[in-house]
Amino acid sequence: MLLNKIVIIGVGLIGGSFASALRKTGLARHIVGVGRSQRNMEHALARHIIDEIASDIASAVHNADLIFLAMPVGQTGNVMMHLAPHVQANTIITDAGSTKQDVIAAARAHLSLQNRHHFVPGHPIAGAEQSGVQAAQADLYQNRHVILTPLPETSPESVERIRELWQACGAQVSLMAADEHDRVLATTSHLPHVLAFTLMNHLKHSTSHPDDLLRFAGSGFRDFTRIASSSPEMWRDICLANREALLTQIEAYQDELHALTEILQNNDGKALQQTFSQARALREDWLRRANSTSE
Repeated sequence: MLLNKIVIIGVGLIGGSFASALRKTGLARHIVGVGRSQRNMEHALARHIIDEIASDIASAVHNADLIFLAMPVGQTGNVMMHLAPHVQANTIITDAGSTKQDVIAAARAHLSLQNRHHFVPGHPIAGAEQSGVQAAQADLYQNRHVILTPLPETSPESVERIRELWQACGAQVSLMAADEHDRVLATTSHLPHVLAFTLMNHLKHSTSHPDDLLRFAGSGFRDFTRIASSSPEMWRDICLANREALLTQIEAYQDELHALTEILQNNDGKALQQTFSQARALREDWLRRANSTSE
């Protein structure tokens, strides 16, 4: 399973953590980094997350065993277009995008059929509000879920190779259809981020002095809005890429708010408690099951 040359395109939290995890396992002999920020790349080199900073994609992917795409999903098409003429036929390509149908569309548009045989779309569900290689950590994927959404033409051998690499990083790997992935993540990830960003904007727009309100915000507000510290560029791309599924979830959430509004308007304490109890029970059951699988 030893990889002589791994190329990480986008050496931030996700790409840097993947490189660090593979280096820790001893599976990576030489790691090449590609990125937009020279300062970020030099930091990755200084931390020994990568061994080399590539000057361009063409030289980076030459004779690569594995290419890991970890840049914002909005850049996927452009990156694939530039790497396609230079990637070897047997090089495995995978990604970490939070949306999958758009990534697959980009692969079909730019990668040859031979390259698509070795393309394994993936999504590690292990993000954080911090970004950049400074936040990278070798144990980021320990006991985290990774979803793979292979194409019909993706070879089973390539899927198994990527599965083994993620498992070596400590992750739990599942396979899923790309459209199902995008619907699920619209609910559990994309909508919560939109709500956190929106709550902060609501606070900003509700007063000319938001600091006066934030001075009295407690841990609950901090916990709820933590993910509003995430990268605006990354979340712009995710929301636009998964726009239809996200709009469906926003509409469904508005229905829940409308129902809650009616309960409050009716001064119905029994219904309000029942609503909160139902939500609490679902969350506690989820936490129990999550804790039991991670032990």
